[in-house]
Amino acid sequence: LTRLNTVVPTIMERAGIDCWVLVAREYNEDPVAKTMLPATWLNARRRTILVFTDSGTERIAIARYAVGSAFPAGWSPEDEPDQWQRLAAYLEEKDPRRIGVNVSSTFALADGFSSSEYSRFRSALPSALSKRLVPADELAIGWLETRTPGEMSLYPEVCRRAHGLLRRALSDEVIESGATTTGDVEWWLRQQVTDRGYDTWFHPTVSVQRNEAEIERGSFAAHPGGKTIVPGDLVHIDFGIAYLGLHTDQQQHGYVLLPTESAAPQGLTSGMTQGNRLQDILAAEFLAGRTGNEVLEAARTRALADGLEPTIYTHPIGLHGHAAGPTIGLWDMQEGVPGAGDYPLWPDTAYSIELNVAVTVPEWNDQLVRIMLEEDAFFDGESVRYM
Repeated sequence: LTRLNTVVPTIMERAGIDCWVLVAREYNEDPVAKTMLPATWLNARRRTILVFTDSGTERIAIARYAVGSAFPAGWSPEDEPDQWQRLAAYLEEKDPRRIGVNVSSTFALADGFSSSEYSRFRSALPSALSKRLVPADELAIGWLETRTPGEMSLYPEVCRRAHGLLRRALSDEVIESGATTTGDVEWWLRQQVTDRGYDTWFHPTVSVQRNEAEIERGSFAAHPGGKTIVPGDLVHIDFGIAYLGLHTDQQQHGYVLLPTESAAPQGLTSGMTQGNRLQDILAAEFLAGRTGNEVLEAARTRALADGLEPTIYTHPIGLHGHAAGPTIGLWDMQEGVPGAGDYPLWPDTAYSIELNVAVTVPEWNDQLVRIMLEEDAFFDGESVRYM
């Protein structure tokens, strides 16, 4: 309710859209509408139509049922059997200037108005209202990406819990050198998530890089499932949880010492330092109003000038894992991402700072290794802080 009262009017005023219509059918919910349902509603009921008018200050459900305390019911089938006609009549009464609808060719999360429902909606509208329909990308993304103070009082704790599991997974509590496989670690993490009542939004991935001639070079996305972890391995984990409606996405490394070693090879330690440097460079380029592509270009320019070999693929995080907001590079699109990368950064948003640097390790015969890092962070409009 706090989000509805504070976020929606702000983003509607910002976008210059005074009416927003969302349609959710049971088991085929608009992803935005689903986040507006009460906690006791696991799905929409029948067809649930949510309408914001007066720039978000007035709410109603054109549905048989009220939607919690936030949306009073605004349709009686006994008085008007056709739900679409009731919606059209309500909109005629409110006479909005611009009617936002979740139809988008750029953002999947803003494209929740199904084709058949949209067709029926338009057919019910008078011509004058139909001409006022506009894509609601800015509203859908703005609603999903904005983090409230209440959420931010919880989010660092969610991240802390995920980090705790990562630390345990990268320890001898879980890994018995020469016996434990990468798949074993993945399923240990899945079981821990289940045992604690969390959810996971992707299966953890665990991989190794090691000093061996047959390593698959340059293909950091490859997943060598089932490989046994042995001394001399650089273990990498990509892991995330969903808890209290908030998602994490984190990547970390652990090195398994050889019997003759008391520390990781200096080449790997240097690589980690370079990875941390790239994180700092990227975070420093976050400026409100910049697009994701502009942040990407600025960070890569600085990183290359520093002698790094960077790959940046940072994404928003929050109510989803790969969440709503600007894309800041994809691993295979380092020159910019048309559409999603052209969206600007707004204050009070969260990001998974995801990237890697390619380094050569002298102790491994100058073998190429990628230091792949990912940490969740909050952008307040002025600076980035890690959660």
